[in-house]
Amino acid sequence: MLLLLASQFPSADVALLTAAPLIKAVCNFKQVSKTLEEFDVEERPSSVLEEKYPNLRVIQSAVKALHAQQHTLQTVDGLEIHYEKLCICSGGRPKLLTQDNPYVLGIRDTDSAQEFQKRLSKAKRIVVVGNGGIALELVYEVEGCEVIWVVKDKAIGNTFFDAGAAQFLIPSLDTDKPERAATCKRARYTIEGPAATQGLAVGGDRQGQRRGLEEPGSALGPDWHEGISLRGAEEVSHRVSVEYQSEVKQIYTHQDFLLSPLASQTADTGSWPVYAQLTNGKTFGCDFIVSATGVVPNTEPFLHGNSFALAEDSGLKVDDHMMTTEPDIYAAGDVCTAGWEPSHLWQQMRLWTQARQMGWYAGRCMAADVLSETIELDFCFELFSHITKFFNYKVVLLGKFNGQGLGLNQELLVRCTKGHEYVKVVLSGGRMLGAVLIGETDLEETFENLILNQMDLTPYGEELLNPNIDIEDYFD
Repeated sequence: MLLLLASQFPSADVALLTAAPLIKAVCNFKQVSKTLEEFDVEERPSSVLEEKYPNLRVIQSAVKALHAQQHTLQTVDGLEIHYEKLCICSGGRPKLLTQDNPYVLGIRDTDSAQEFQKRLSKAKRIVVVGNGGIALELVYEVEGCEVIWVVKDKAIGNTFFDAGAAQFLIPSLDTDKPERAATCKRARYTIEGPAATQGLAVGGDRQGQRRGLEEPGSALGPDWHEGISLRGAEEVSHRVSVEYQSEVKQIYTHQDFLLSPLASQTADTGSWPVYAQLTNGKTFGCDFIVSATGVVPNTEPFLHGNSFALAEDSGLKVDDHMMTTEPDIYAAGDVCTAGWEPSHLWQQMRLWTQARQMGWYAGRCMAADVLSETIELDFCFELFSHITKFFNYKVVLLGKFNGQGLGLNQELLVRCTKGHEYVKVVLSGGRMLGAVLIGETDLEETFENLILNQMDLTPYGEELLNPNIDIEDYFD
């Protein structure tokens, strides 16, 4: 977004206001198909933007107040900024199990990831609470430490896939991880001094997201665990126990636990700094607890005195031009919620892919508004698509991959080869509406086309997933 605006309006002043001292930049971008894209995210000093675009300025500070009607921002440093167009990209903040507990860590940005690594190196057991992307990555990557994984659902990865896919992935937790390819060598920058308390991007990047415990920092990239050691103090590889359909009921310090009735009731005889009592009746002692239970839109600095319409999930509601209900204010990424009538094949999920797409489209919309041009809703909002990696498997999600909103009006076709691939197709009325692809299936482009063109697949029936038929050539 920033680069688009700075290059399209070289005589205009473009500013990024961010509480984070470093910026996140997309690199190694690859367009896999019409809607699928792969990329890495790396940290860079803000000076790289200013050196490339003389009209672009990076201001490191935090937002104290927004006066939407006056088109002004106040920072905690006392700076007042007047804007013509503003885009809020302040991301999300973690939903921590509890605030101000030194034994509960939220992982959301680079600083908290480094703190996690430091604590893990001395740990023998940790409790991970959550069932989203961060939790899935953590429990697989951590070695040399026992992991108690607490999930509220009947299966792991409920956000991304169904119970069948979960069963396909579970054996990976009991096997040694394959040797990792050579570490991706990208520059990593460090900073000194305290960070500010809130963040805002003005026509900019997904910055200023609050850290798990206190100060904010840039959100983690999709490959955040690459290149860092996630090893505990024990000489073991994987040791993960999953506690299904359970949540944390109460957290005890060592002293409080000894004084509670639980001390005589629990089978855990070790001495631990903190204890987690679960709703299933079990209690586990551990070195620390990782709270990975999702995020909420980071709207706090912008609401007071303004009239933003908020969605049910508390995100800033935006229209199909990424505009909020306040004049000349746009929003993109985790902080906003799509308020338009979406395509029947798309849904919002707070992922890096969508944050990048929203930011780019918001920049185009801002430019079009300045030039009094019309602009159509970007094609990326036509079909939900996401590509990632879990448990060392490539994972591709397309359309209504979990049958979202379809109720009983759906048919599922599944093909599974243990340890190799898991393929699920969601059909309704004979037409493909979604798919989950785990492993190197090479089906993503073919299935994307079948979903987009809504071809009637009724004549093919279960042969659609027949491994002896080269479906890519069949529908070419």
